[in-house]
Amino acid sequence: MTSTLPIIGWRERVDLPDWHLRRVRAKIDTGARTSAIDVAQIEHLRDGRIRFEVVGRTHPVRRTRWVEATPVRTSIVKPSHGEAQERPVCLTRVRIGEIEREIEISLVCRSGMLCRMLLGRSALEGVFCVDAGRKYLLTSRKPRP
Repeated sequence: MTSTLPIIGWRERVDLPDWHLRRVRAKIDTGARTSAIDVAQIEHLRDGRIRFEVVGRTHPVRRTRWVEATPVRTSIVKPSHGEAQERPVCLTRVRIGEIEREIEISLVCRSGMLCRMLLGRSALEGVFCVDAGRKYLLTSRKPRP
């Protein structure tokens, strides 16, 4: 069976335009239902919104950006280390190559992970096929000139 859907690799660079984040290194993970992004701090605001510090990179220089959003739900996630965690989930747009769509992203500390973001299967469903043996098929590994 051949697909007419665009093929992405197991790692791609993604943009989150609503949050003014560009070229975030994302691991494509069809085993995870919800996407996740690395945050260092979360502050709850009086109006039901949250303010959080997204970690763009840690080396060679730490780069972060503060974002405000309204959580759409709270998710209970049982990560691979086994202890259940409660995470806020927000809606935002993601762009991979020329394709853009709205997705849910849970906010979690991903320190120690190579990719600041994990793109789960609900963000990919019906839009992309994944080639697990390749990376950077729709986006460039290198920074734009």
